[in-house]
Amino acid sequence: MMTKKFGTIVKICVCVLFAMSLCLIPSCKKSPEEPVAEGSSQQSISATPPSTPAPSTVKPVAQEPEKPAEPVKEAVAEVVAAVEAEAPAVAAAAAGMVPIDIKLPKPMFVGTPTDTKVPNLEKPLGKARPPFLAPEGTKNVALGKPIASSDEEPIIGEIEMITDGDKEAADGSYVELGPFVQNVTIDLEAMHEVYAIVVWHYHKQARVYFDTVVQVADDADFISNVKTAFNNDSDNSAGQGVGKDMHYMETNEGKLIDVLAQGIKTRYVRLYSQGNTSNDLNHYIEVEVYGKPVQ
Repeated sequence: MMTKKFGTIVKICVCVLFAMSLCLIPSCKKSPEEPVAEGSSQQSISATPPSTPAPSTVKPVAQEPEKPAEPVKEAVAEVVAAVEAEAPAVAAAAAGMVPIDIKLPKPMFVGTPTDTKVPNLEKPLGKARPPFLAPEGTKNVALGKPIASSDEEPIIGEIEMITDGDKEAADGSYVELGPFVQNVTIDLEAMHEVYAIVVWHYHKQARVYFDTVVQVADDADFISNVKTAFNNDSDNSAGQGVGKDMHYMETNEGKLIDVLAQGIKTRYVRLYSQGNTSNDLNHYIEVEVYGKPVQ
């Protein structure tokens, strides 16, 4: 993949140099000849007698340098834009980063959307989420791992369903926890270097879940090396501190929390929530944790 990306960027650079060379080709038009100055050593071909004043010298009209044709400038702009678009992918490939295959469930909005006019709500991307790049060998290390919950007796479903790999929104695929602040905790069973966490609360209906907080820690009691990966609790009503992250609309893509740059090494992942725009209950369909075991 790295070789393919490198070849692509080389081809694009060659195109850029070729297009720019078209803009730099000098004009082939000659400047008008300079008139012979009066008193020159060259013999005048004028028949005017010496006693007659020489006619006034006419200054040549200065010519502005030719500007590149508009189509050429547009072509250069397009090639430069293409290079800029490819640059991040090429840099990632050079660093050993590859797109991670995050399999998405089918979209399944049913019924009339509820009122989702909540403060600090991020705008929909309007297109598919770009691929997530991570070190080669990254996979979902939460699949089938043990999970616990603050609500030991869910209203619907079983806690184990949150890490069973089923991300569909159909009945029987989600877990419903009681009202107020609830959390679920995944035990990765060993220390892992985590690059991303993806959570699907409920995507059968357009909803926003409140006080979504995602934390990691080295121990099950969340005392040692606790780090917050995501927090959109603006008033600390969940008791985990005030967060500055934005609320978001639930979709079949889930919420991808990128923690690659944070260099997180952890064993436990905990997620909080406190109701949603439809009701006061808390829901989880699936949680995926993308990473690699610590060597």
